[in-house]
Amino acid sequence: MRIPYDVPKIHMYTRIRKSPYFYASQRHGVQSYTVCNRMYHPRHYDDMIAEYWRLVRDVTLWDVGVERQVEIAGPDALTLANLLTPRDLTKCQVNQNKFLLNTDVDGGVINNPVLLRIAEDCFWFSVADGDVLLWAKGIAAQSGLDVRVSEPDVAPVQIQGPKSQALMRDLVGEGVLDLKYYWSGEFEIDGMSVVVGRTGYTGEIGYEIYLRNASRDASKLWDAILEAGEPHDVAVIGPCQIRRVEAGILSYGSDIALDNNQYSDYAFLNPYEIGLGWTVDLDKESDFIGKQALARIAEEGVSRKVVGVEIGGDPLIGYLDDYLPVTDGDDLIGQVSSAFWSPRLEKNVGFALVPVERSENGTKLSVHTAARGEVDAVVVPRPFIDPKKETPKSNTLGATG
Repeated sequence: MRIPYDVPKIHMYTRIRKSPYFYASQRHGVQSYTVCNRMYHPRHYDDMIAEYWRLVRDVTLWDVGVERQVEIAGPDALTLANLLTPRDLTKCQVNQNKFLLNTDVDGGVINNPVLLRIAEDCFWFSVADGDVLLWAKGIAAQSGLDVRVSEPDVAPVQIQGPKSQALMRDLVGEGVLDLKYYWSGEFEIDGMSVVVGRTGYTGEIGYEIYLRNASRDASKLWDAILEAGEPHDVAVIGPCQIRRVEAGILSYGSDIALDNNQYSDYAFLNPYEIGLGWTVDLDKESDFIGKQALARIAEEGVSRKVVGVEIGGDPLIGYLDDYLPVTDGDDLIGQVSSAFWSPRLEKNVGFALVPVERSENGTKLSVHTAARGEVDAVVVPRPFIDPKKETPKSNTLGATG
């Protein structure tokens, strides 16, 4: 079944990069692409509900080469990396991963990458859609630090779903079962050097495989994963947006962004507005970009927040082609940035940016949809499923593997 709306053609040409996995992933019948980090990103191979069930019941393989790596290396790598985020990276051990934010001088969020500490003097920022490479190069150029900022020949894929541990054990050996949530390790697959992290974009058990020499070995790795995954019914899908919303994961460019619509003051959202204030370590000894602004915002509070919402009306299948207005009578007071029908909850769930006085759980909202006009909505806690993240931390193979 195809996505139930018309998808305009996207041109393939040299201005937009192709992932190292582009041709391998194309073999599986890509139905639609988007562009992320100036790179084609396969979104769907099958109906999105069918892909959802493959993810939550079995195991799936994703081309996420668009998660381009920004490598910060050299004697002063920790100093520069620490400058680029409100999280205190002196507490980040080698092989530990951290979800973090990059902020500007006003405290606005300009990216929400996952950081991997590869070595004492080497960090990878696995970035969402945004020019973190140029940002980091610009900061480094003015810092006087002994550091190198580059994009290495590294590209990740994601292995997500309850059978992912069994697949990964068959692919790289029993040692992968020792990885704790948000930790990574060095492995080898058929002579290929990889870093495997226990992370993902789903709220399910999952891993990301970061392939070195990706421009050379991407297709070889892809085929090795398919072979190891065959006994486990592995399916190639795109990033499951339904599951990431259920898990409360915000998408940079839609849920976290410089507003690009009618409900807009053209200011970046800050960590406290998006519910990620826990990533801001104002007490860390070293300075970071945006520290003064975020200290002021933490003291003064915010005027708007991103909240979880349940939305009435017919099931919302497919992507929103625009923000949905949140209204109070004739007044526009907010916007829904992501919303999908959850097959397990049997509800429409999503994220809305609303005034802080309308952000308390249980608050009734009115959302305008193209199909049904005004529908009722209510503010609810996020994540919508598994708020303590017990699922991605679990071990499906038992304590002994």
